Amino acid sequence: MMVRRLDDLDRQLMALLDEEGRLPFAEVANRVGVSRPTVAARLKNLFSGGILKVAGLINVVELRGMTIGLVGLTLDNYTLEEKLQEIGDLAEVNWAAVVTGRYDIICEVVTEEGMAGLYRFLTESLVRVGGISSSEMFVVMRARNKWTTLPSGMRTGWASGPVADPDSAGDGRSHDS
Repeated sequence: MMVRRLDDLDRQLMALLDEEGRLPFAEVANRVGVSRPTVAARLKNLFSGGILKVAGLINVVELRGMTIGLVGLTLDNYTLEEKLQEIGDLAEVNWAAVVTGRYDIICEVVTEEGMAGLYRFLTESLVRVGGISSSEMFVVMRARNKWTTLPSGMRTGWASGPVADPDSAGDGRSHDS
């Protein structure tokens, strides 16, 4: 894996898009003092290099029913990279990282099913991965500046689910009276 060093322009572009990911390239160019084609080329390189991704971030702690758990995992005999990939690919996992300290891997789990979803993750999803000797879950009760993307499984479900009429209360009662 080749690690790329960022220059000042790359940093400026990334900071602007981090603040407001919907800025048009022309506006970004104006703010940093370069041409629009320069911005387009630089961002294309950052996107294709796997360095930058623009996404809609969600404040999960502000959504009713959403639960976040941080899970510390200790592995049995293992290939660390292989287990990191397998855990990171689970539908409920937002990110996974190899860490120093008492755990081998820490991951973030997001679920719409509260404690039941976190329990299902521990007892079903991690069991399918195998090679885990112990786990410890920390439920996030409150957070500050916790903006995140959706885990792949939730994103897929939300994207393909039926779209409800936002003006409908969904309680079966008529609201015309």
